[in-house]
Amino acid sequence: MDQNLLERVNPVFNTAKMTVFQLAAAGVGDAASVAEKLNLSFEETQNSATTTVAPEQMTANMILVETRWRTCAAIAEETGCKTLVDLPCGYTPRAKAMAQKGIAYYGLDLPAAIAEAEPAILSLIDEDQRSLVHFCGVDATNGESLKAALKDAEGPLCITTEGLLMYFTDSEVGALCDNIRMILKERGGCWLTADTEAGMQYILTMQPIAGDRFMEIMMQSKTTAEDKSDVNVGGNSLNVSPRGDAAENMKNAMKFLAAHGLRAERMILSEYMPEINSLGKVTPDQAEAIRQNMHKCAYWKITTMDKSVAVDSADLSSESFDVQANVANETLNLSLKGRVDTLTAPNLLALYERIKVEHTLRAVAIDCGELAYISSAGLRVLLIMKKGSPDGVRLTGINATVREILAQTGFDSILDIAD
Repeated sequence: MDQNLLERVNPVFNTAKMTVFQLAAAGVGDAASVAEKLNLSFEETQNSATTTVAPEQMTANMILVETRWRTCAAIAEETGCKTLVDLPCGYTPRAKAMAQKGIAYYGLDLPAAIAEAEPAILSLIDEDQRSLVHFCGVDATNGESLKAALKDAEGPLCITTEGLLMYFTDSEVGALCDNIRMILKERGGCWLTADTEAGMQYILTMQPIAGDRFMEIMMQSKTTAEDKSDVNVGGNSLNVSPRGDAAENMKNAMKFLAAHGLRAERMILSEYMPEINSLGKVTPDQAEAIRQNMHKCAYWKITTMDKSVAVDSADLSSESFDVQANVANETLNLSLKGRVDTLTAPNLLALYERIKVEHTLRAVAIDCGELAYISSAGLRVLLIMKKGSPDGVRLTGINATVREILAQTGFDSILDIAD
């Protein structure tokens, strides 16, 4: 397809050219070679149609990009995964760094970026290591394109995203979450992203450098990114905004992930950040302030919530009652058989309270297909479950007898009952 058409329909990949130039300025190996092969200039990559980069902005961007580059690589290697999926790969020379360590590398990005980046980067890689390196043009919101790109990849995978999420809408980032969950369920591994708290990291890096010009330069940086990408930056639920209640914003981002079957572990940046060359370009006091500030932000290691954990309930079975239980996606799944009455309800409550200690629970789903009867004692147990479950209690498969009991006691308006 015509390169000009690819660029016109989605110019966001142009921001990646800013990144490779900043890595080159930070002294990252081979980044300067890639920039030279692409004939990139400072003015072309750092300025936009309406902005001219300020010296403080260039310095802060350089530190941010190098920190992201080195720290994500360190955490990715620590996962032990032998395949790295770089989404988006941009124009960085990470393929060479991974191949030299024997790690299979899949560089995925928009077709326009791949068309330029692949030949430039492959030319830097030794012939005997090129079999480890793969490039493919994809749309991150298109699950089929991702599956096709990774059809030969061997799991478990470490998927990294650096500088991607800020350009997505909620619907786009939701589609990305669903696609990554699909891949991780099939292959195993994790998703490592530097993007969720990127705004916080940017502020904590920029403040010591820019001083009184901090807000002016922050707004200029946003304008530059929007000029080059032609999208509004940072407008989705997975970007933790540092404005307002940051803790609440982070909680909402975690909920967004959970709604897509994913959970996150915050990897505190200062605990994983290696030596950063570009910190030598600021004063010692500024460098120390930035290092200290990195205690306050994190990259996120994201995994699926789909693993089902069976719960042993054999000791609760009797002639009149049986229960099967497992936990998946922070949901307790129960299958009840027989009678839940004064004699058996304590056993059900004991099971619930034991599981609640061992697992994080947000919901309870109860299969009542073989539940013959439930007394007021059993209903009290369901009410206890509801009070302890933020997402409620859902009943399925109830028979006419149980449905009548629920209606008579008003529990049909308290619990979520499937038709």
